[in-house]
Amino acid sequence: MTYDTILAIALFSLVGSVSPGPSNFMLLASGTNFGFRRTVPQILGITIGLSSVLLAVGFGLGALLTAYPPLALALKVAGGAYLLYLAWRIAMSRSVSNDDASAARPLTFLESAAFQWVNPKAWVAALTAMAAYASAENPFASVMLITLVVAVVNLPSVAVWAGFGVALRRFLSDPARLKWFNIVMALLLVATLWPLLK
Repeated sequence: MTYDTILAIALFSLVGSVSPGPSNFMLLASGTNFGFRRTVPQILGITIGLSSVLLAVGFGLGALLTAYPPLALALKVAGGAYLLYLAWRIAMSRSVSNDDASAARPLTFLESAAFQWVNPKAWVAALTAMAAYASAENPFASVMLITLVVAVVNLPSVAVWAGFGVALRRFLSDPARLKWFNIVMALLLVATLWPLLK
């Protein structure tokens, strides 16, 4: 794989990773409600989960979903239902948490990684990256390299969203502002379902 191709993959990943989407809206809300340190497992889960989706697509799952549309539909339904549940969780969050013992909590590493398997944006990114950049001459190495480049770019890119949330904590320490912020974040998360409905 040439350096130009690696750069193209990195730019593709940067645009996909920093643009608004379900995971980034959740990180923004989590950074605001729980702070950066408590959001780190969620950040890592997004990158590891996206990497696992990339590997699965690169090694044949994308072709399987294309060959069996009911499986793809089941994935869409499960993803949509989970997204609605997460939006409800965000909308109901009512206080900026400074306490590790708080009953409310951000997504765990495993929840965040698993979410990538039902995240429509993650699937579109994985299918596009593998279709555009995987090499037929050396499929294993190209799939591994694409996954590595995407992960290296994705991790700091999604962390920025949690950082934005942390920057908003003081402004949103007012319960009324935080309530409306969380409702808006939940509505934006629900709006990301639009591609699934097409």
